[in-house]
Amino acid sequence: MNTPYETEDVSVDVNPRGALEVLSQVEVEILRQAGHGNAYDLFRRCALAVLNTGNETDDAEAIFTRYANFDIQIKQRTRGVQLHIDEAPGTAFVDGRMIEGIKEHLFSVLRDVIYITTELTDSNLFDLTSSRGITNAVFHILRNANALRLDGPPNMVVCWGGHSISRAEYDYSKAVGYQLGLRRLDVCTGCGPGAMKGPMKGATIGHGKQRVQTGRYLGFSEPGIIAAEPPNPLVNNLVILPDIEKRLEAFVRAAHAIIVFPGGAGTAEEILYLLGILLHPANRAIKMPLIITGPEVSRAWLESVDAFLVTALGEEVRAHYELIIGDEVEVARAAAAGVKAVRRDRKNSGDAFYYNWLLDIPFEFQRPFEPTHEAMAGLKLERDRPIHELAADLRRAFSGIVAGNVKEPGVRAVRERGPFQLRADAALLDPLDELLRSFVAAGRMKLNGAYTPCYELSG
Repeated sequence: MNTPYETEDVSVDVNPRGALEVLSQVEVEILRQAGHGNAYDLFRRCALAVLNTGNETDDAEAIFTRYANFDIQIKQRTRGVQLHIDEAPGTAFVDGRMIEGIKEHLFSVLRDVIYITTELTDSNLFDLTSSRGITNAVFHILRNANALRLDGPPNMVVCWGGHSISRAEYDYSKAVGYQLGLRRLDVCTGCGPGAMKGPMKGATIGHGKQRVQTGRYLGFSEPGIIAAEPPNPLVNNLVILPDIEKRLEAFVRAAHAIIVFPGGAGTAEEILYLLGILLHPANRAIKMPLIITGPEVSRAWLESVDAFLVTALGEEVRAHYELIIGDEVEVARAAAAGVKAVRRDRKNSGDAFYYNWLLDIPFEFQRPFEPTHEAMAGLKLERDRPIHELAADLRRAFSGIVAGNVKEPGVRAVRERGPFQLRADAALLDPLDELLRSFVAAGRMKLNGAYTPCYELSG
């Protein structure tokens, strides 16, 4: 079968589409500082990841090595900006022209890198050492990207799940998305393949049948993961957050309900992040519907995650999520009912429909965690800690495993210094080890090739 994609690397000039058409001279200069400054390097790496959309790999290091000569330059013209690209992946082009969705994503990356650099990094507008400052920064990033709908009822369902899943699990996520679309609900995911793509694909069909012309398919990513999880082509509003913590906060602030599909360490990280926040005493009155689901063939995964959560966080954790196995219609009905409950709650509390300001996210969940060997070894995985504090460190542990699996700096650190060392007390050691082993056995850690664990667990 012939493919319409280009087979060779492509060099081309690209005009903007969708996200950003004009840059000031100051903004262009920021990306040109010293020829290739920090902002430029960030833009180049994210741009290459976007242009690599459609290539089935989660090996970021291999991508950057394969396209070592890739280059992208900003041309400032009187009528706006233009990008000159050298040696880009040919799969981003059809008959010499860049695919429109990829072009939109490319300029979304440019928009967000400019905003992060000028407003977050180089200004004093936000106090990123305070919880309030971080929450405001996340809001401004989403607002700048037009990701917040101010004129309409709540209808955003965030879907989490793995990029490396079985065909049955992908089809199930798509079936759930279809049912969400039939109920006129929009979808937000981590924007990559697998369980991040399936719900969007299903929702487009459901929206089409309901003649919904304004369906939103939000994709939230961050520089550390975008190369391993490039945006899928269904995303119509891509947002790049500065780090995983702000990405996770963006999800829970924008969500009106959250559905979790099967996945690996990254999915466990997301679950623990949300449950750790909901278990905090300050959030007892906050409604955030959470549904953990999968097809019947994923029953073992669902039950193992449920059992681990109860072991680690206590029986009360089950009050914060609903477990539904093999019933996509019931999942969509539960999500729709949850969204309605959130609407009533927000009306009563006076909170905004488009951004959950009243959710209290403790600073330990917001502070960026760099998964070095020292930081991973220093995590306190001890059952006798306050539940939300234990959840925060468990989240960091899984975040470090994700980094060691697919993020270039983490992969390099593990290769140079060996596996991360994680220590857990007797109550957590065996359950955590069993859960991680099940992820490895099911091939949930990486898309391709044999997986060598990037961690060692001990008591």
